[in-house]
This record gives sequence, structure tokens and C-alpha cells, in this order.
Amino acid sequence: MNSSNNLKQILIWVLFVVSQILFAQNFVLYNRAFCFVYVGFLLLLPLGISRNNILLLGFFTGFIIDIFYNSLGTHMAAMTLIAFIRPIWLNAITPRGGYENVDSPSIKDLSLSWFLAYALPLLIIHLSVVFFIEAGGFHMFFYVISKVLMSTLLTVLVLVILQYLFYSKGRFS
Repeated sequence: MNSSNNLKQILIWVLFVVSQILFAQNFVLYNRAFCFVYVGFLLLLPLGISRNNILLLGFFTGFIIDIFYNSLGTHMAAMTLIAFIRPIWLNAITPRGGYENVDSPSIKDLSLSWFLAYALPLLIIHLSVVFFIEAGGFHMFFYVISKVLMSTLLTVLVLVILQYLFYSKGRFS
């Protein structure tokens, strides 16, 4: 990556984290669906990023969110896990021809159906870790699962809308 790409990624990281802290933190529907838009930063990182860098970015992003949520490592653990699983999942769902001429796993570079197949399992894992740690175990299993599913739907909807608004063809190139 060159310095302009690095600067762009830093700006995108700041936007995702600030939007989570200022807006998405308070975007809750019926005390069941919570919006975790900051996960989108990790999901939309370029495909060529090294495994060590993505683990550090996931750890650091989760750490910053934990500071503002006062959640003692919950988001850090979930983001580090997603950063670890992401390359494995990307390899598992690689199209037949590979990722030719594709910069990032976004809707503009691949497709909506591919993005949903990529993002939904990772978001379910992330939110399961967050909500089960928050619950302190499995004693509220069905309530937590309903929070995971509803929050996954809300978060993926927001991420899709953001991509259609800001990652349209021709922008950022």
C-alpha cells in the first residue's frame, strides 16, 4: 500500500469509529437491535492486507470502542476474533476465478449477494461474542440469540446503505 492508500484507510477508520461513538451507539431498536457500524471498517479493508496488520487493526479498533463503551475488552476480543477469521472466510468463499481486479470486499467490487454471504457470518460471530460476554454466560441463550440476529440485520442494513452512499463506482479511485 502506498501512503495515499494508508491515509485513506486512516480517514475511513476515523469515520467508522467516530460514527459508532457519536451516532450508532445510540441507535437501538426495541432494546433488541443494536448497530455496530465500526465492524464495517474491518470487513471493508483491502484484500491484500497482511494477517498481522489486520489482527493489530482489529485489536486496536476494539480497544478504542471498549474505552468509549466502558466494556473491559468485550469489543476488543470480538474484533480480534473477526480479524483472525476474516482471511480464512475470504479463502473459503473465493470465486472460481479468484479476486481479479478487486481492491476490497465491497458491494461495488463484487456484488450485494457476495457481500451478504461474506459479512453476515462474520457479523453473527462478532455479535455473538459481544452479547454472550455481556450476558456473562449462556443462561439467557434465546434472548441473546434474538439480540444477535436483530443486531446483525440492523448492522448489515446500515453497512449496505453506507456502501451505496459512499462507495459507489467512481468514488475513492
